[in-house]
Amino acid sequence: MHINITSQKFDKPLFFITIGLILIGIIMVFSSTVDRSFNKFDYSTFYFSKHLIRVFIGVLAMIFGMIIDYNYLKKVAGPFLIFSIFLLLLTKIIYLIEYGINSDPARWLNIGIFTIQTSDIARLSVIIYIANYIDRKKDNIRDYIHGFLPPLLMVLIVMILIIIQPDFSTAAMIFFIFLIMLFIGRAKFIHLIGTCLMGLIFLIPVMYFREYRVYRITSFFDGFFDLSKANHQLQQSFYSLGNGGINGVGLGSSSGKNLFLPEAHTDFILSIIGEEGGYISILIILTLYLSIFQRSIKISKSCTDTFGIMLSIGLSIQILSYAFLHAGVVTGLVPTTGIQIPLISFGGSGLIINLFSIGIILNISLNKKKIRRRRSFFSA
Repeated sequence: MHINITSQKFDKPLFFITIGLILIGIIMVFSSTVDRSFNKFDYSTFYFSKHLIRVFIGVLAMIFGMIIDYNYLKKVAGPFLIFSIFLLLLTKIIYLIEYGINSDPARWLNIGIFTIQTSDIARLSVIIYIANYIDRKKDNIRDYIHGFLPPLLMVLIVMILIIIQPDFSTAAMIFFIFLIMLFIGRAKFIHLIGTCLMGLIFLIPVMYFREYRVYRITSFFDGFFDLSKANHQLQQSFYSLGNGGINGVGLGSSSGKNLFLPEAHTDFILSIIGEEGGYISILIILTLYLSIFQRSIKISKSCTDTFGIMLSIGLSIQILSYAFLHAGVVTGLVPTTGIQIPLISFGGSGLIINLFSIGIILNISLNKKKIRRRRSFFSA
């Protein structure tokens, strides 16, 4: 009996779902920025043209992620994490030198031709590092000192550097992704629960160090039953969603984007989608994100190595969690944060990182192996 190992083609459903979300993003960025662009820059396609350039770079990043062997990321996992920590430090130091102690927010690093949000790079580096760590230490991951603690300390360093930018929501999301990946990597449940409790003890006081964070929390609870007490962004988001109803007011006909809803092209673009396309469009989009996760899980189940499994799961959890957190923000189910919806919001480094992540998942699907048992002449 022979065992025939054959390489498979990349996952076409995942590829076309991604292209569909990119196209939705291009259309909605144009629709949500026409008035904003004209008022700020005297021509209506300023944001749209910048978004197209970033989409083009992101697609190239996705293709690059598909071409390289994902196993190469094992070799660079540690150095890449150290490099991302260096970028986080560099970003804060430059802002302190140029603007002084009150240099908030120190989230973007200007490298000349464009600006990158260093926390996006750090998030990707953490996922690759954890996937590689679980692959190397899977037999010791249930041991707290020698298995669980080392990656926890590295993630804490990254989180602290992101919090002091300040970018609390990204730090919290990295912590969430870390816990999920360690849970799937078969870490002890008691270790995860203890870490989660310690994380809450640490993060809750940190959250109250910034007045705007306190306002977001208090306005969320105050506005949960009385919309007039909610913050301005959430009020305008509700108005947009209510105006759209089930079927929407039609593409380009949103009133919320006319400078009523702040950050209509980034943090609240799903509100504009809901207003123009109705609740049905939101349901379709969230279903597409669930489909990305489903395809990634299927790819993971077909993968033959732990690193590929954990990498596919970690990258897909990143995209799914950001999408649903964004939906929760615009519908008032969670407090307002500066979280953009992947592949759709007007973006820069976040869009490129997410498309590169999709490319890696497609690469894993391309390199997965299928074992076929073939009868020999003598076994017939």
